[in-house]
Amino acid sequence: MEKKIIATGKTIDLAVEAALAQLGLTRDDISYEVLALPKAGFLGFGKADAKVQVTYEAPDPVVVPDRPKSALGSASRSKPKAKALPDQKSAAPKAAEAPKAEKPAEAPKAEKKPEQPKAPKAEKKAEKSEKKVEKKAEKAEKKAEKKAAAPKTYAPAEEGSVEEKIETFIKGLLEKMGSDAVPHAWKETDNTYKVDLVGDDLGYLIGRRGDTLDAIQHLANYTVNRGVEGHIRINVDAEAYREKREDSLRRYARKKAQQVLKARRRTTLEPMNAYERHVIHAALQDMENITTHSTGTEPNRRVVIEYVR
Repeated sequence: MEKKIIATGKTIDLAVEAALAQLGLTRDDISYEVLALPKAGFLGFGKADAKVQVTYEAPDPVVVPDRPKSALGSASRSKPKAKALPDQKSAAPKAAEAPKAEKPAEAPKAEKKPEQPKAPKAEKKAEKSEKKVEKKAEKAEKKAEKKAAAPKTYAPAEEGSVEEKIETFIKGLLEKMGSDAVPHAWKETDNTYKVDLVGDDLGYLIGRRGDTLDAIQHLANYTVNRGVEGHIRINVDAEAYREKREDSLRRYARKKAQQVLKARRRTTLEPMNAYERHVIHAALQDMENITTHSTGTEPNRRVVIEYVR
């Protein structure tokens, strides 16, 4: 059963966290809608907190059937009826009448098995599409596991190459951030380069949902492209965070899509960047009776998962 609560906080994230703490759930278990944005006010006047409406799935209440009234009480209150005395004449067996032959008992007819209700076509299609999506996700997870299992080896960047320029810039940026991590860059396609940050305690370089990693990537793209002919794209990763995040988003998308199919009502996900929204759209594009689109403006643009017949 779907339920909703309203929570407030100084920011939208704090309001959502307050609702999660109250419900004891995680962000993957809820969807929310912003009812009011926070207002800073002027000199302390007109200040207002953010207000959100959080939607979550609660188990249906268990209905306990009423106990049947005891038949013993009513039976004990009723007086027993006097047994009728048998008539002596009728009780005596009649000798003249011959006992009738009993008819042979007929064999009981075999009971027909009740027909099982057929599942509706829409549910069958949804199950098939879900299996297809799950198979694709399993293949992607297996590939990611194979990549993670094999130790990576990095070739040194050639002097004067684009790889060396990328590594030099990111190394200087990490030193200013107080990190000893080492960047390794290589060319993936004609205009795409990948960078792995290698070292210990890389969690703070990844940041909350990869926001620090995205900032490093943005600065590298902006700086390196100023001195390179044409436009190149630099993807920065650490501890295979990008792959893990993609797998998490795919599982989250399938879970929300199943809730939409069950309730036949659309749901709006939390704000995501363009890359994460693309992962959600791609994960559900082959699922029948489900469509997705984005709504809102950056940085609060969200994915909407909707049921269609």
